[in-house]
Amino acid sequence: MGALLWLLIPLTAGLTAGIWAWGTGRRTAGPPDRGTFDDLDRYQRMRTVLGNH
Repeated sequence: MGALLWLLIPLTAGLTAGIWAWGTGRRTAGPPDRGTFDDLDRYQRMRTVLGNH
């Protein structure tokens, strides 16, 4: 019985995560964020411009 109780812990965690994901609207994974490097380049340019003044 003790081994079955240990299997209940991951099952409960998985169900809780599923309910949380459903409740927050994350039913499907979104596309990857492809603008990350563009944002980084923009940040570096802004930092360079502000550093010169």
